[in-house]
Amino acid sequence: MAGKVVEIENLVKRYRDLVALDHLNLAVGEGEIFGLLGPNGSGKTTAINCILALLRFDKGSVKVFGRQMQPNLYEIKKQIGVVLQNVAVFEELTVQENIEYFCSLYVQDKRLRKQYVEEAIVFSGLVDFRKFYPKKLSGGLLRRLNIACGIAHKPKLIILDEPTVAVDPQSRNRILEGIKELNRQGATVIYTSHYMEEVEQICSQIAILDKGRCIAAGTKEELKCMIKMGEKIHVEAAGLKPSQLEEIRSLRHVYQVEEKEGMLEIRCSGGKHNLVHILEYFAKQDIPFGRVYSELPTLNDVFLEITGKELRDSAALQA
Repeated sequence: MAGKVVEIENLVKRYRDLVALDHLNLAVGEGEIFGLLGPNGSGKTTAINCILALLRFDKGSVKVFGRQMQPNLYEIKKQIGVVLQNVAVFEELTVQENIEYFCSLYVQDKRLRKQYVEEAIVFSGLVDFRKFYPKKLSGGLLRRLNIACGIAHKPKLIILDEPTVAVDPQSRNRILEGIKELNRQGATVIYTSHYMEEVEQICSQIAILDKGRCIAAGTKEELKCMIKMGEKIHVEAAGLKPSQLEEIRSLRHVYQVEEKEGMLEIRCSGGKHNLVHILEYFAKQDIPFGRVYSELPTLNDVFLEITGKELRDSAALQA
């Protein structure tokens, strides 16, 4: 049975009158890609800084690889790779020199370090750019360099904070595939993002933070079962009578019906044949309709219902 790589228990961190972490509890299992979600000010960055022993906290405990984390616990820190949202590389060094420098902080053996640096360059798709300086790289390539510098020493725990911000779709896809490959190679990953589709694509476990607490945790399927909405059905139909809208609202599992510019949005809570029942009603009433499509709940729906906030709106407010 896999053990816990990170264990946070009753963690409290205050900044004077502000409570950044309010008895936070989290556990990251070995081999997981653990998604950490939350609006701005929810405590994600503070939690990460506490995991890395970069912040003192007021109460609780943080264990990494089974040991109480301390600022001078370098043997544990050597097993951690950190990729922050803000790119942190040296402009005066080439791609290869940057990766060599960061790898040298952890790996002293020159032969092994040379091997690791080359593997990081190949892994990140930077072979043709090894002699480039950072200012000559596109945003996507710069993000890849940032990741290569953080993972070149082959850490067992990798923390990635918004690694795909402001990159093109091709680079984003390459980064996500790279994260999954690192996980397949044995790394445990903690991943923060404001892109719900990314979290759904790669994360095996997810925790939602708000106001310094973990308010929901589980797989994406488990999280979706926590909310009322089970399915959203869209029907192109104009001019329905108020009585007909009320009859649709009274159908089994339907709890909300809205009409916007000729499109009917019907929200259902559970049920396997909601679309069939709704189309049967339209047929019996001889109501003409056009396009019809159904959507299952997304993580963004979960986030919105649980926190009352739109995560993408929260992301737009970031400085």
